Amino acid sequence: MEEDTKPILVPVGGDESNYGIMNIQFNPEDYKCKRPFHVEPTNIVSVNDDMQRVTDEASAMNKRIHYYSRLTSPADRALIAPDHVLPAPDEIYVYSPLGTAFKVDSCTDGYGKNSSLVTIFMIWNTMMGTSILSIPWGIKQAGFTSGIILILLMGILTLYCCYRVVKSRQMIPLTDTSNWEFPDVCKYYFGSFGQWSSLLFSMVSLVGAMVVYWVLMSNFLFNTGKFIYSSVSVVYLVFLVTVKAAHLGMHLEFNWFTENEFFVPEFRILFPQLTGVLTLAFFIHNCVITLLQNNRNQENNVRDLSIAYFLVGLTYLYVGVIIFASFPSPPLSKECIEQNFLDNFPSDDIMSFVARIFLLFQMMTVYPLLGYLARVQLLRQFFGSAYPSLFHVLILNLAIVGAGVATARFYPNIGGIIRYSGATCGLAFVFVYPSLIYMISLHRAGQLTWPALIIHISIILLGLANLIAQFLL
Repeated sequence: MEEDTKPILVPVGGDESNYGIMNIQFNPEDYKCKRPFHVEPTNIVSVNDDMQRVTDEASAMNKRIHYYSRLTSPADRALIAPDHVLPAPDEIYVYSPLGTAFKVDSCTDGYGKNSSLVTIFMIWNTMMGTSILSIPWGIKQAGFTSGIILILLMGILTLYCCYRVVKSRQMIPLTDTSNWEFPDVCKYYFGSFGQWSSLLFSMVSLVGAMVVYWVLMSNFLFNTGKFIYSSVSVVYLVFLVTVKAAHLGMHLEFNWFTENEFFVPEFRILFPQLTGVLTLAFFIHNCVITLLQNNRNQENNVRDLSIAYFLVGLTYLYVGVIIFASFPSPPLSKECIEQNFLDNFPSDDIMSFVARIFLLFQMMTVYPLLGYLARVQLLRQFFGSAYPSLFHVLILNLAIVGAGVATARFYPNIGGIIRYSGATCGLAFVFVYPSLIYMISLHRAGQLTWPALIIHISIILLGLANLIAQFLL
């Protein structure tokens, strides 16, 4: 019957207030949660007399929906309409009492999603943070050659662990995990311990980043105040590195195992300090699932993630190698490279001043966002609400800001803060949980092999050794 093939006409929303036909956005993943309400066919104005706006099938379906909606309150999902009485995404139309109706083309796959290029640069931009300022110092601590090797190896290792995080939801059988984040996966495998420990390590990364931001904002404001009577120029951080390197030239002398007055050896026992910095520098594991969910082509997730990691590693290599190689030795020793390499430039240097200004405004905009994320994750777990009261929020904000002020006063070493917080949160999110979850899922499926067991136990041990080494060196 031709009538049976007509699309079902239903409004988007759960009450009569959603009649509007302008600026409509629809998430195809949410259509099962919508409650189409019943509208009598007589309320629809036809374009002509022989065209019925609501088919008999649609009218019957809306009556069933109307019946289900009366069984319970809108807030109670226990008796929400089952999926088989809801229209498919490609059969949803939007209409108004004025008689206009059109198909919601936005229900097609990909609407509101990002292209692979946008996804790659979003991950790149999210991962690139204050750690880039400490990469030259980390290379100095590790030695030039071992520093380059460690950046490459840590990039590959953290990429693989991030890949395991992305795939972790798909390893859970017979469960809809489409809306799960990685802490939900940890809770599935490890119960309340996984839930609370993942919250703890996530807070370490967030609060650690906020403390670093506060230290840097204090530093940049101090140097900006010293330069307030000069003119400024618009430059960029990477451009600054390139221009300074071109001006200073390359100053390299390869000493493989011995240290002289101006150069450090190529391999140093302090290399774990760089691995701690790199753990946070390549850290995106607690939000990578959310970022990739917005990728229009889900089949390209692994490829796009790999490209993003490649770009991040290339940026770190460029900045770290150029700053280390161009540092004027002689007359200065490479040991003089600061944990924040911008501190090696005087306060009245125009290009470094502009770089501080850009970073200052960036951090001033990101700092409240980090505070919001910390508040949502912490207060929601303890009190069931992201804003239980003004008092709770005020106490949390005072504690976080107080930690930043105290650190900026007594321990303003961003390299140390980054490596400690990076190794701590990385132990759980980068090394332990992804490997454990993968081994458990393989064991339950009867597919765990000795090579896989040895590889992932080694990854866990590397993460543990990375954390211990931060406190020993």
